[in-house]
Amino acid sequence: MKMFFYRSFVLISAHVGEWFFSAAARTIATGYFLFKTSARKNGVRFYETLFPGQNRFSIYRYTLRQFTNFTDLFIDRLKLVSDNSLTYTMEGWEHLKSALNEKTGAILLMSHIGNWEAAAHLLHQDLPDLKLLLFMGVQQKQTIEGLQKAHLSQKGVRIVGVDEAGGSPFEIVEGIRFLKSGGFVSMAGDRLWRKDQRAVSGFFLNAKVRVPEAPFVLSLVSGSPIIFFFSFGTGRGKYHFKACAPVFLRAGTRGSRPEAIRRAAQSYLAELESAARSYPFQWYHFEGFF
Repeated sequence: MKMFFYRSFVLISAHVGEWFFSAAARTIATGYFLFKTSARKNGVRFYETLFPGQNRFSIYRYTLRQFTNFTDLFIDRLKLVSDNSLTYTMEGWEHLKSALNEKTGAILLMSHIGNWEAAAHLLHQDLPDLKLLLFMGVQQKQTIEGLQKAHLSQKGVRIVGVDEAGGSPFEIVEGIRFLKSGGFVSMAGDRLWRKDQRAVSGFFLNAKVRVPEAPFVLSLVSGSPIIFFFSFGTGRGKYHFKACAPVFLRAGTRGSRPEAIRRAAQSYLAELESAARSYPFQWYHFEGFF
């Protein structure tokens, strides 16, 4: 049924213009805001934490804007699979090119802020020698995201599904092999897929949070650096990508590993907090983070 409605919106938009798809998507997003109680509560908590002292009306207005802004991702998905008309600026090209030229590989630590999908498409387009392996959530019911995964696969980007229901969330061995070959592995740094998943604690907006341990363990074992990567929307079909300076994890003994992981995780959370403050209405962590 979702596929039918999505294809219908795309077909109608092709004849009457992008505005139809945008209006329909924003109407649906408003419905989610009104009736998806858990997601709305997560948004309210985020903006209450980010903007302490704001009145209740403002917090709900910010949360509604978060929901409606999320529809921009769907519009840009259409552009990616149709005319590929997205444009971007880049901050930190030198970090990606250095890892690419030195064949050290790198872990691109992504986040649920902005549009990582646009980055995956455009980076592979402009850096054809970049071998990219994406660890993504298996969400079979989300048809539109499924279409995106198929399109990425067609472009030569390898995808490993992360099943929330069971099994290991990250195929460490496969990731190490890919990094050793000079490839880049993309992971989400702000999402725990399972309750029993190994995690590391840190602070975000003065609140204690937990993030996956796997990316940092992978860096320690492989010797490849972690690059915190962000993709921010700056206008309709326009993006600004930011690749932070690489973080090399070093631990002389097994006992020193937890502290090395904790420091690296807190560095990531500091960058994530800076990104959230700069682009507060592109925070798309609807399942909660605190």
